[in-house]
Amino acid sequence: MSQPTVVTVGADMFADSVAGQAVDVERVDWRPPMPGTEADLARVAIDPRRPDANRRAVEAMLGVTAHLVDVAPASEVLGLEKGQFLHAGPPIEWARTSGPLRGALMGGAALEGLVDDPEDAAALFESGSSVSLEPCHHRSAVGPMAGVVTPSMWMWVLEDRATGRRTYCSLNEGLGKVLRYGAYSPEVLTRLRWMGDVLGPLLQAAVRGTEEATDVTGILTQMLQMGDEAHNRNRAGTLMLLRDLSPAMVSSGSDAGFDSKDVADVLRFVGGNDHFFLNLAMPACKLALDAGRDVPGSTMVVAMARNGTDFGIQVSSTGDEWFTGPAQVAEGLFLGDYGPDDANADIGDSAITETAGIGGFAMATAPAIVRLVGGTVPDALATTRRMHEITLAENPRWSVPVLEFMGTPTGIDVTKVCRTAILPQINTGMAGKVAGVGQVGAGLVTPPAEIFPKALAALAAQVPA
Repeated sequence: MSQPTVVTVGADMFADSVAGQAVDVERVDWRPPMPGTEADLARVAIDPRRPDANRRAVEAMLGVTAHLVDVAPASEVLGLEKGQFLHAGPPIEWARTSGPLRGALMGGAALEGLVDDPEDAAALFESGSSVSLEPCHHRSAVGPMAGVVTPSMWMWVLEDRATGRRTYCSLNEGLGKVLRYGAYSPEVLTRLRWMGDVLGPLLQAAVRGTEEATDVTGILTQMLQMGDEAHNRNRAGTLMLLRDLSPAMVSSGSDAGFDSKDVADVLRFVGGNDHFFLNLAMPACKLALDAGRDVPGSTMVVAMARNGTDFGIQVSSTGDEWFTGPAQVAEGLFLGDYGPDDANADIGDSAITETAGIGGFAMATAPAIVRLVGGTVPDALATTRRMHEITLAENPRWSVPVLEFMGTPTGIDVTKVCRTAILPQINTGMAGKVAGVGQVGAGLVTPPAEIFPKALAALAAQVPA
């Protein structure tokens, strides 16, 4: 007679007791679903379209290769006109904006010459008569932190050569007191004007003067092997980008009328900004995820974004609808004398990296990241393993050396999140909640739990009768 096997669910104390009696124990990590989701989970589970729909959405996402094809002003590539502002996260009106988003919009208004003093911009936005706000995502773009984009700002342009689809992102300013964290002091505006006059045009000359377009997806593959996770650690990615573009900066820059000082200033600025590549990683992730949109029956999340007030997600089969809840304050490490009371709620489109399977989902590739966001190296390893429980696939391009080159967890599944109550892990910077302060720290955060049952209910309503 064979030895019986006992299957245990839940408390380890019971399993340990049974195992102590020389009985084989199979432990099952089971959790109750999110409250109130049982009926919708059952409804979605019987949708005959779902398995194939999710397979097609994942395959479309994994099939994208992002190439850097241009750098140009937002007025040209996004069609932005004077008074039009893009921002991170789901839609929001001025009255509900957070401090960092308000600060970035005020600084953006001064940059565009709509006001002389950023402090005067509040009245402009309150009236709403000559300005408009729109999410970056609605124009195939992404923006870190506040994500404010104005017509004169220069944008990275990425393209999937197979389809011609394009995505966009602004240029990275660096860390500290910068516009994307809500700062708008004179030095912030001076830097932005230099970026518009020198950095953007010189990068354009370099990108257009490079014989072979930079493979951004390829750089992401390499940097994950070199200790980056492509959200809060981009050191290797930035240096590889600099390697690819610096020869053309030198040769094409002189042809475009830039002197050696301009070239040196740009090289110094990029080389001294470890986060510079983040603004390429983000649109590369969006380009891939956009390929997985609009697949009827798919439960795959295609965007996670925050505006400092709301956290929103979009799902493949529900189109442009946002499912939102209150953004959370991250837990982590603070700069100087700042503390939790100084931090604004989570903000930025940069969670597109986690949505694609890197950033917080790939923390095991970048154990050094825990020194920035808090936690321990075992935490980083456990986080990547845990994210596999709520995703549809592994990304064979993006592997984790310390986990036997396992692919990063890819394709967040609304049903798995609701069934396990495991929330996506995001590592992020923290902006001060008062407009003008800038960055106050960095840490770890998750979406508000209620947005996933909202999305699940919409998915259940789509299931054919």
